[in-house]
Amino acid sequence: MFQVNDTVSYGTHGVCQITEIGEKNLTGKPMEYYILKPVYNENSILYIPVHNENLTGKMRRILSIREITEMIRQMPFQQEDWIENENLRKARYKELLDAGDRTELLKMLRTLYLHREEQLSKGKKLHNTDERFFREAEKLLFDEIALVLHIKPSQVLPFIQEQMN
Repeated sequence: MFQVNDTVSYGTHGVCQITEIGEKNLTGKPMEYYILKPVYNENSILYIPVHNENLTGKMRRILSIREITEMIRQMPFQQEDWIENENLRKARYKELLDAGDRTELLKMLRTLYLHREEQLSKGKKLHNTDERFFREAEKLLFDEIALVLHIKPSQVLPFIQEQMN
């Protein structure tokens, strides 16, 4: 069970602070909720029923500095194969975003980055859907890494590049 002031990653909402755990009457029936405040979206508040395993299962502890550096160091050796079928690729990337496994998201991000570079060399662009998946995965990962390392999200890519050298 999580505690007040814990920082978690929650689904596609990203990094959140648990500001309160308390009973609320949001559906006409009092229930206990985790109240989450997304760190990088001050205008949002999330209410997660404490006893809803499906929703609480999307709450993950934040990675440690050691886990982040190890994940980055393994990055050159990990990438997914490009899925040519757009519908299968879309389904796979949606599944990865929903699952929230950071190592898998990093592999997806690297695969999309390399494909984008390949497309640019041919004078083409990445498909809009692929670009959207790239941005979502990048935001989720970079926000968490930035928070843990106490840097700005814009400093994450240079940090990753430095770690890989």
